[in-house]
Amino acid sequence: MAKKKKITENDIISFYMDYVLEHNEQPKTVYAFAKANNFEEQKFYDYFGSFEAVEKHVFTAFYQNTITVLEKSEDYLSFDPRNKLLSFYFTFFENLTANRSYVRYALEHHKNSLKSLSLLKDLKHHFTSYIVHLGIDLIDIKQEQLDKIQQRGLKETAWLQLLLTMKFWIDDTSAGFEKTDIFIEKSVNTSFDVLDVAPVRSLIDFGKFIFKEKIQMN
Repeated sequence: MAKKKKITENDIISFYMDYVLEHNEQPKTVYAFAKANNFEEQKFYDYFGSFEAVEKHVFTAFYQNTITVLEKSEDYLSFDPRNKLLSFYFTFFENLTANRSYVRYALEHHKNSLKSLSLLKDLKHHFTSYIVHLGIDLIDIKQEQLDKIQQRGLKETAWLQLLLTMKFWIDDTSAGFEKTDIFIEKSVNTSFDVLDVAPVRSLIDFGKFIFKEKIQMN
């Protein structure tokens, strides 16, 4: 049988996901994997160096597909950071749900090992970069070191929130995962309520006013 001439990155990802779901384990070798899917072994290495690289890229692909869908929406582009993040969550979890069997396999297969952290490393990089570029309104401390700490705290908190939502979704048995939708809405809105800097800024401005008036009175 003639080998398939045109193999894309997404083809290899799909072949890999199908294989692990059918066999409940990784392919034994790249050679056997390529042969089973009728393409040249070298085609695999054009995109990936190992099966572990494929595993990590699956979650990156979910992220990239989410961003592609969102950026095609004029409504999304006009949203404020809160509604952009809500849109990201709902779209991202639609991607996960469409591939739920694989996601559960991948996360539960490695849940008791450090490999699970490695599996999501690239996703964390992309997602936290997305969070930074959302333009979430933080307090302008005007001190570089403190600003960096504040940004790092925002990224780590947002990442933890995504992980907790994924855990909730994995355990969710409600019809259409409606409980996950509620969890997303409540957790994202609560996060932004906590981050709301307007009252803090008002308090700071009031403090500056009192301080200035006191100086003038003296």
